[in-house]
Amino acid sequence: MILSYHSGACIRAQAGDTTLVFAPVSKQSKDFKQTNFGADVVFVPLNHPDANGASEAGRGDKQPFVISGPGEYEVKGIMAFGFPTRSEYGGGERINTVYAVQFDGLNVLYLGALADTDLPKELLEMDAPDILIAPIGGEGVLTAAQAQKLAVQLEAKVVIPILYDDKSLKTFLKEAGAEDVKPTEKFTVKPKDVSGKESEVVVLSA
Repeated sequence: MILSYHSGACIRAQAGDTTLVFAPVSKQSKDFKQTNFGADVVFVPLNHPDANGASEAGRGDKQPFVISGPGEYEVKGIMAFGFPTRSEYGGGERINTVYAVQFDGLNVLYLGALADTDLPKELLEMDAPDILIAPIGGEGVLTAAQAQKLAVQLEAKVVIPILYDDKSLKTFLKEAGAEDVKPTEKFTVKPKDVSGKESEVVVLSA
């Protein structure tokens, strides 16, 4: 699996000919730039222009299967589970869907714009995530300290921060004892690569 970050809360995951995109930015976003991916599957965590650009995630005739909201999904051999949680992203309370996705032999847990560490019981009972994608600062989402606490609680093997700026990233790396970690453009990972890891931080540059 190859992971890359495209500003805001947007993450792309690729394996073979299959491309997943979490929280694609829409044309209506005032803060982030959209990217055309040619995605196969899109995950929309919340109804906000910074994260609901499903129509922008296609390319030409290739339009994605869109997963938006809580539920159980299976598409292209990928299992995905959406859980309703709370967000205050963009001001005001709204529903944020956390996605647990089994893709390319790895368990990916995407938190979206999660506002607090209170997760559904059903989610907490699932296997520990191989890769946790977590917001670490910004209006209406987890703070750096909350994100690190949750990563430890979930026993995540690898943690990838999103929705960060220089200040919140510096704070998060300090909380995680990972101040020497440098941003990288892509993260290539196989199931064997995460064996034995505990909350290892990987910072993807947008």
